[in-house]
Amino acid sequence: MRTEEELWGLLREAYHMPYGSGQIALVEQIVQHADAGGFDELCFAARLHATTAYVHGGETAKSFVTFSWCRSEYDAHPERFDRQDEHLLLWQFKYMVAGLLKFPAVPLGRTYDVLDDMERRFRAGGHSLHAVYAYRHRVAEYLGDPLSDEWFAKWNAAPRDNNSDCVGCDPTSKVYHLVSRQLDEEAVELAQSVLAGQLTCAEQPQSILTALLLPYLRTGRLGEAADAHRRAYRAMRGNLADLQGIGEHVAFCARTGNDVRGLEIVQRHLGWLDKAPHPQAEMWFAASAALLLGRLDDSVTVGETPATVLAGRLTTRARDLAARFDERNGTPAVGRNIEALLTAEPLVEHLPLNAVARRQVTPRAPRPVEPLPVDAAELLDRATALFDEYRITEARAAWERFDELHPEPAPGLAARRLDGRARIAAVEQRDEEAAELFRAASAAHRALGHELDALVAEARAALAADQLDELEAVTARILELGDADVRAEARLRMEYPLLALDRLDDALAAVEAAIAEGPQRPALRAELSGRRARCLLVLERYDEAAAAAGEAREQYGKLGDPPPVALSALIHGHALANLERFDQAVDAFDAALGTAVEREPRLSALVGRGRARLASGRPVEAIDDLVEVIADHVAHGEDPPAALLRYDLAAAYLEAGQLLDAAEAAESAVDVLDRIGAQEAADSTRYLLSRIYRGLDEPDQALALLETLAENLDGFDNLQSRGRMLQEAAQLLYGADRDAQAAERFAAAAEAFRAAGVVQAELYNRRMRALSLRWAGDVPGSLSALAEADALAAALSGSVDPDEPWLIWQRAMLDCDAARVHLGAGQGDEAITRMQGTADALRGIGALGEALDADFLHAELLMRAGSPTEAESLLRSVLGAAPKDSQIRQNSAWMLAECLEAQDRSDEAAAIRAEYLDQ
Repeated sequence: MRTEEELWGLLREAYHMPYGSGQIALVEQIVQHADAGGFDELCFAARLHATTAYVHGGETAKSFVTFSWCRSEYDAHPERFDRQDEHLLLWQFKYMVAGLLKFPAVPLGRTYDVLDDMERRFRAGGHSLHAVYAYRHRVAEYLGDPLSDEWFAKWNAAPRDNNSDCVGCDPTSKVYHLVSRQLDEEAVELAQSVLAGQLTCAEQPQSILTALLLPYLRTGRLGEAADAHRRAYRAMRGNLADLQGIGEHVAFCARTGNDVRGLEIVQRHLGWLDKAPHPQAEMWFAASAALLLGRLDDSVTVGETPATVLAGRLTTRARDLAARFDERNGTPAVGRNIEALLTAEPLVEHLPLNAVARRQVTPRAPRPVEPLPVDAAELLDRATALFDEYRITEARAAWERFDELHPEPAPGLAARRLDGRARIAAVEQRDEEAAELFRAASAAHRALGHELDALVAEARAALAADQLDELEAVTARILELGDADVRAEARLRMEYPLLALDRLDDALAAVEAAIAEGPQRPALRAELSGRRARCLLVLERYDEAAAAAGEAREQYGKLGDPPPVALSALIHGHALANLERFDQAVDAFDAALGTAVEREPRLSALVGRGRARLASGRPVEAIDDLVEVIADHVAHGEDPPAALLRYDLAAAYLEAGQLLDAAEAAESAVDVLDRIGAQEAADSTRYLLSRIYRGLDEPDQALALLETLAENLDGFDNLQSRGRMLQEAAQLLYGADRDAQAAERFAAAAEAFRAAGVVQAELYNRRMRALSLRWAGDVPGSLSALAEADALAAALSGSVDPDEPWLIWQRAMLDCDAARVHLGAGQGDEAITRMQGTADALRGIGALGEALDADFLHAELLMRAGSPTEAESLLRSVLGAAPKDSQIRQNSAWMLAECLEAQDRSDEAAAIRAEYLDQ
């Protein structure tokens, strides 16, 4: 059985938790223990908090029970409660009015009873009726009652007080009223001053941004609409209580040509319908999803269900719920609104929502095409030359032109044409067809007595059929008959299958043997240098790869930079990037982009350049490259590569300080990576996203990701990484003053590091656990945790050189935290003992900042122990050594003045304040 003090501590923890099932479970546990212990004040406080937790955590129905209990208890024992209790109870009347409307099974009269009781209490307490009028308006508006305009006027006229909705939520409700009256400009104007201010409510700014979606669109503020959607949906997507608002974002996507984005949102939240916070949210989300899905064709499925079929089911679901509400209300207003949503027309053909969507990739200008010859042999020569230069599209056109002009070629030309058909089939990865065509070409060449041509075709057939033994045998025969160029090409042909078999050294040997044949054709020599560079790159011999690729580029340069130079420039760029010569890598990728004709090398060059720019501290330029590639993949329906690149894009946005864009890129990546089962990549992106959330001051979202990562890293070989995730989660909780939870995570991190054998990290987490428990008010727990940390430090001192700087630092930090723990336990003497010599030890290893902190803590302990003279000496030392304008200098001056006052030296204290504090 927990003590009352422990339960109050848990309730304080619950106040700081994010809304959701975790907070609800903890509060319900507190209520159960408070009831069992008969702790009357705690029973009331816990149920008050439970009401709020239920409303904002997606379990609205439960709030009716806790609120009714608190209202009855307050009325029965008013002497037990203070004005703060009364204020919270009055505030929750608003939850009840709004909540009761959302359940069609609850008679409408009950909502009016609560409204009347609310007004009676507000009048009796001398409070403004501002909130009462606001919620009378809400009920009237909901029912389609013409009196809603009258209540709206009264609401606007009444003075605000501390019972009014916050400065974000109150205008949000007014915006919805104005939008329903088509007063969009007034709605936008009302919201702007709110958005320009400081919003601290848990529901803002996402609620007011959601309310503005429609007026932004209808007034042509398309950029503001896109940004409002992105910001608001991100804030809502993790909270079940926001399901109705999420539905508004689905409808926004349906009406702005963002069907793919809307489908992603529907798929992400469809499962929430079966645990909707209330029937009203279920109805609105179902109708919004039906609108979106109804725009898709039969080829799109959600799970195994065609989108159009699911749209029909959701339409029926929404209409059935609307009918129940209308029957309860006695008006057709809800059904009318749902029908308007189900039949809503698009407002914008397509509104780009992010940089990827906005980017319109400009196609490269086509290379001027030289006129094709008419002569049959010349036409085949041109086609072959174009193919050898990797101008595949132009080569295909030349061969097709040959077919038009020479439908019945002579046998020699026909054999060469078979070679061309086979080479096109091979490059298009139609391997079986390519092998057949090459064999047919070989037979045709042999029939003409052209044995060498026949052998070359056989070799190509073996390559297409992945028959390495046959290829080796045919290559040996070619080496006996061919000249230097033919022999070099034959040896080079061996590279492909050897690379595919991961026989990297053999592949390199084949290329180098080809070079040793001494080919004469310049283009072949350049290609051999490029192929050697590729093998070296794959072997991670980056210096040699860079040199070989540079040589290939130089050779191609002498030939006028034909298209193959792009591949050599690509290899050069990747080799240089791996050598961390990023600026040179960017230049190489620039060159690749200047000559790349085909899509794949161009995309590869953009990716390489983007990553090199990011690594060299040029994130804004990197963003441009990565966005272009992702947009290309998205346009081709290639989600997996786009998702992998969104990680890099998120990293670039983060480095550029564009945190909202970074979050959206990373969130989109995680969704796809999870769907395709790429867990390692998904987890890397989650960690990056946790950093982004911390930058956005969204610690709860960051915490959830870190804990997911800790769960995923459950293997023995991941223990150190698991410990790191748990440690970072603990640090987040500690920074948010959620100390009891932080202590749990520090303990789990310590265990993970212990199992991984990382002793320094284990010691850090054990001492932080002790300190967290101290701030959580758990005296026995903090002392026990401190004993564990001390035991680990002692064991370390016995197995490691005690003069190791890192060990001295760790022991000193442990002494400082131990002093804080002892102080919290009322053990002042033990605290002072732990600080003896600590600052000197830190100064001895050059940790001067930590030494100043230790001296300050020691002085504080001496002051508390009634030894101001000793404290004064330490404080003067800190003042003399602390950097100017530093916080510790200010704190030391303040404490020194207090110390002097304690010694009846008021004049000196005043002088210290004047010198250090009154500036």
